[in-house]
Amino acid sequence: MSHDAQADDTTDATARPAAASPLEAAVEAAVEATVNAGDIARLADVGRAAVSNWRRRYEDFPQPVGGTASSPLFSLPEVEAWLRRNGKSFEVSQGDRVWQRLRASADDLRLGEVLGEVGAFLLYTLRDPVGWKRLSATPGFAGRLPGAVAEATADLPRRTGDTTPVEPGLLRLVAGMAERNGAAGTFEFLCERYAEAHSRRLALTRPDVAALMTRLACPGARTVLDPACGMGTLLLDAARAGGAGDKARLLGQDANETVALLAALRLLLRGRDARVVPGDALRHDAFSPDRPADTLGDAPADTPGDALVDAVVCDPPFNERAWGHEDLVGDPRWQYGMPPRGEPELAWVQHCLAHVRPGGLVAVLMPGAAASRRPGRRVRANLLRTGALRAVFTLAPGGPDLWLLRRPEPGERQPGAILVADAGDDPASAEAVWRAHLAKAELPPGGRTVRIIDILDDEVDVSPARHLSPRIDTQGFPADRERFRYAIAALADDVPDLEVLTGGAAGWDASWATVAEMARSGLVTIRHSTLRALPADASDGEVPDGDVPDGEVAEGGVPEGGVREGGVREGGVPVLTADDVAAGTAPSRRIPRAPGLVVVRPGDVVASAVTARVVAGEGAVLGPHLSLFRVDPGKVDPEFLAGFLRYAAGGGRPHLGSSRVEARRARVPQLPLAVQRAYGTAFRRLLALEDGLREAAAVGEALARLGVEGLIDGRLRPRG
Repeated sequence: MSHDAQADDTTDATARPAAASPLEAAVEAAVEATVNAGDIARLADVGRAAVSNWRRRYEDFPQPVGGTASSPLFSLPEVEAWLRRNGKSFEVSQGDRVWQRLRASADDLRLGEVLGEVGAFLLYTLRDPVGWKRLSATPGFAGRLPGAVAEATADLPRRTGDTTPVEPGLLRLVAGMAERNGAAGTFEFLCERYAEAHSRRLALTRPDVAALMTRLACPGARTVLDPACGMGTLLLDAARAGGAGDKARLLGQDANETVALLAALRLLLRGRDARVVPGDALRHDAFSPDRPADTLGDAPADTPGDALVDAVVCDPPFNERAWGHEDLVGDPRWQYGMPPRGEPELAWVQHCLAHVRPGGLVAVLMPGAAASRRPGRRVRANLLRTGALRAVFTLAPGGPDLWLLRRPEPGERQPGAILVADAGDDPASAEAVWRAHLAKAELPPGGRTVRIIDILDDEVDVSPARHLSPRIDTQGFPADRERFRYAIAALADDVPDLEVLTGGAAGWDASWATVAEMARSGLVTIRHSTLRALPADASDGEVPDGDVPDGEVAEGGVPEGGVREGGVREGGVPVLTADDVAAGTAPSRRIPRAPGLVVVRPGDVVASAVTARVVAGEGAVLGPHLSLFRVDPGKVDPEFLAGFLRYAAGGGRPHLGSSRVEARRARVPQLPLAVQRAYGTAFRRLLALEDGLREAAAVGEALARLGVEGLIDGRLRPRG
């Protein structure tokens, strides 16, 4: 929906309240929605770099009305007016209007509380639509609304302290959005925006990791617990993965009261059978195994009963030293040993095991170091001896790891081995390894079973890297060796035959000119990149075709259709970067089309702050911090000029505040074209020698590493 056809979202609500009271109208008028640069980019469907460019180029661009110097906020109505005035197409969705209005109604520290109040209101409208319709038709309904919401949402986590009131105008917008998208969809959209705005404060489980954890631990589970549930990501996935479907009982706890409320709302708005309790689960366990199963979260701590759940999933906080070590000495949950003060993650592991029924599974995310730190070796050893720890998966280099545990059943035979695996870049591959392990089939690459007796040493290291062979292909060692020999041999061919002179070359000192003087005489044309940085939507893959707000590429454009130099397809503009120039490679990035980009032609000299090269390919545009020197080929040899520019770049200093070498000051001797070409050939061969040396060094390092790893792994051995 463009700005031309967009209607006011406040008219979308089916249940439209009566006219607001003067007080309500005053409050509503005082709240103005604000947006940051990222929001503006989303509304106008451009990159963040385009928004920064607008702020620099247009004097009438709206001034910040809040925020900080590094993250300013702008008035949404002013931004809309500016976009409309400058012919920029944009779309402000109903959801964006609601979100910006919500964000403007409270400061960042209380934004979560307001979102929770909005969610409770949505739950009320879902549970009592007739009551909401009747109440919304009453003048001054805002005063009666809190009581109606509290009565209909008594199962939400109890909140301490004063609640943050929500202005009626925002609630009308929310109700209208819910009419279109449903209460659950509306709240989920607002939660996504909240998570984006507070990404540094919220620790959210990656969606692919959450899906893996619940697929491994929750199939068939009728009750699932997450004792550090955050915003409920794992519990939502558990409801989808559990064999009991929508009837599964979902239990959660989180130390952050606001976050716990948001998690409960996300679950209840979907109609899940859920209970989320605020509080620190280690110090104040809301779901003690001693409580009756039918009153989990409600019963007093001394109520006897059996409240063990079928599965536990948990992404606990890492490296928290103040987790209650002194207060929890002798706690009955520590069946595998008292967790050391610096090992809070091992406390969470035992907390989870204490809440799952015998035979039930536990999936816990752990920092990579928890598998090998010496203070925790006694607890790890007991987890292995009792058969509780069944598998450890590395999900990414440097962690986290996923520990899969099973509470032992009385009298069952303990396993003699555990599974270790490295999921690489695909967490889902861990599931295939686990299924093969359960079926006692051949394990896919990256997995291995390790005898427990081999781990029970002084370190009790269960990290997969300790027990998995390096992922190397030693079959390629002979080919790599030949490649290295060829690279070394080819270096000699790149050394030019240079004559040693006792004095300077004839005519060498006769006439010199700076590059700036050559440009004034028409021998060289100098162009600088118009890009200060790569756009936010630059990519290594194919850029979709389509218009961007500022039109097509200027100065010749990019040829349409087919694959051109470097395999760039239609719709994406290849951009030459400083790294490409330094390495002598084809353009590695693509950006959307835009005006004013400098297109590179074959024979152009492209210079960065450290080097200069003659470009052979065509169709690329000049990237940030690069300059282009286009010579008159009948008077100047480009390789000759590039050699002197490289020397200036290597010996000169970038101008203060700039990443470009002052190439205009580089001095070049004025020699006949035939002589220039001879020198240019020598410069080109010496540059090829430098490139060859770097390639030979890289190939040699890889060959040496492969040889060492192969010898250690036993897949290579010396001949004879």
